[in-house]
Amino acid sequence: MTPRTLLYLTSALLVIGPAAMAQTADPAAAQADQAAAAQAQDTGAAPATDPATDPAAAATAETPATATAPADVAGTKVAPAADPQSEAMAAALAASPDAELRTAASELFKPIPRAAELPHGAAMTRAKIDLGAMLFFDPRMSRSGVFSCQSCHNIGMGGVDGLETSIGHGWQQGPRNAPTMLNAVFNVAQFWDGRAEDLAAQAKGPVQAGVEMNNTPEHLISTLKSMPGYADAFKASFPGEDDPVTFDNFAHAIEAFEATLLTPNSPFDQWLQGTDGAMTEQEKRGLKAFIDTGCSTCHAGVNFGGEGYYPFGLVEAPDASIRPEGDMGRFKVTNTQDDEYVFRAAPLRNVAITAPYFHSGKVWNLEEAVKVMSNAQLGTELAEDQARDIVAFLGTLTGEQPQIVHPTLPVRAVETPHPEPIDLPAQTGAVAPQGADAAAPASN
Repeated sequence: MTPRTLLYLTSALLVIGPAAMAQTADPAAAQADQAAAAQAQDTGAAPATDPATDPAAAATAETPATATAPADVAGTKVAPAADPQSEAMAAALAASPDAELRTAASELFKPIPRAAELPHGAAMTRAKIDLGAMLFFDPRMSRSGVFSCQSCHNIGMGGVDGLETSIGHGWQQGPRNAPTMLNAVFNVAQFWDGRAEDLAAQAKGPVQAGVEMNNTPEHLISTLKSMPGYADAFKASFPGEDDPVTFDNFAHAIEAFEATLLTPNSPFDQWLQGTDGAMTEQEKRGLKAFIDTGCSTCHAGVNFGGEGYYPFGLVEAPDASIRPEGDMGRFKVTNTQDDEYVFRAAPLRNVAITAPYFHSGKVWNLEEAVKVMSNAQLGTELAEDQARDIVAFLGTLTGEQPQIVHPTLPVRAVETPHPEPIDLPAQTGAVAPQGADAAAPASN
């Protein structure tokens, strides 16, 4: 056993022991907090705001980019709100047969809020969100005019494309499976290897990757500036800037839109906030097994993952078809030996609808994926009924899917660059445009 393996296993024991077996020092207080959060979400309580004068309120109001009007603006760390009925609700929760399991779960997980703030505190204005939606759906952001962000991160398909690895410029197959962008604002970093610190940094990757959209910042900005509709939208989104049509602002607008793509009110979230009937007995058994076996060591928090980096194959390396030897994960970012085959823990929200699984996309069945992880990460072979229970529980993490109205895109002008023909690449690699790096990593 290597020192790194010993370190991760020791950390796992420290994390899962208290969470799986012990209650908080004051269960009633913990349940009161949960009850207060449930009441706040059920009532939609929030200070009255005027969207016309309050950018935060504008960001959560009904827009063409998002059809669900969030009730409040919450951060990525959800704090329970005070409520006069909390004591009565806490007493009811304490009497629930689910009280012990709910207390353990509340120590590890948090519900998805109905709105999120950007991690760096940037304004979430209506104009910026709507501009981001246009950029997200517009294939003219690619060199060929064929591919958009939506191509690989289909909002109607759980934020993925349903392929092992994505198809990009010249019909090339990318090196990794496309992760969902739903709830991605809660991740510690973006991409499987965490090389982008936030959604804005991530948005700059695919557009420049030769295997994806195959564009350059200069060509992209030329395209945007040629269309009056985009020029006006950037001015409205970034007021006071002399030249608002920039590559940075392009990325920040997409970030603002993607931060609205949340999936709240899943059956698990309802149960966590006090609705006993929101989960079946099998699903609750699966939750208990998920905690007791150690899955929650890596997959915890509001997004059930996405908060840390772990070796894939901590105890036993998966088959090379699942963990390709050539993809060494975070090692390519840090060039540190301890990061060989280390990846960001995959968020498990909506996992039941985002197959195939793993960065290789080689596993299509969720039960098989659970068994692979149990063997590779925990050194445990799950019983068949236990694996089925965990899969049933994972199904409760599917929340309300974003209801998006496709935006109307700006009209092309005579000065707008025409799409460039797709030159089919040689079998050995991508064809990069001038100034682009053909070896640049793909978006995933």
